[in-house]
Amino acid sequence: VLKVPENIDAKGAAPLLCAGITTWSPLRHWKVKKGDKVGVIGLGGLGHMGVKFAAALGAKVVMITTSPGKSEDAKKLGADEVLISKDEEQMKKHTGSFDFLLNTVPVKHDLNPYIGLLKRDATMVLVGAIEPLEEMHGGLLITKRRNVAGSVIGGIPETQEMLDFCGEHNIVSDIEMIDMQNINEAFDRVTKSDVKYRFVIDMKSLKN
Repeated sequence: VLKVPENIDAKGAAPLLCAGITTWSPLRHWKVKKGDKVGVIGLGGLGHMGVKFAAALGAKVVMITTSPGKSEDAKKLGADEVLISKDEEQMKKHTGSFDFLLNTVPVKHDLNPYIGLLKRDATMVLVGAIEPLEEMHGGLLITKRRNVAGSVIGGIPETQEMLDFCGEHNIVSDIEMIDMQNINEAFDRVTKSDVKYRFVIDMKSLKN
């Protein structure tokens, strides 16, 4: 049983039990703290929560995305800066400067450009791509003792900690409420990345 703080909206709290804890758990496990430079790779259901949490923890947050059009949204969510990963000059400026990277990209992609962003002994954690990935260059890991790790959801005590933190900082997921009857349309929109950033079903519509 989990207690949802009374001051946060139930609709926005629902995805916290998935996207929320999935991003909170690695931030806590790797002890992200005030002053750390944290990169959140990918702005979607997971990424938008990663930005909110990292910012509330006091980190300097950089949203790392392939889409320049997401810059404004990222800053509204709490990002201090936006890094366009397709821009080689921008990537070069950030080489070896991140304390932690939260990688929320849900599909196969090349990790090597992101590994190069890490400081010595720093970690990139994957929470999205549960499939085979591109080959990693061992030299990028070996030369600076960098780490690539994975994380998935979290236990009940950690989830309650996350909910309490959300209550203290007034954090919820950005959602769009839909009726049960619109589930197929919502699914199609999810596949087109046309949702900011989670759909929540109004179960009262089930009676209609």
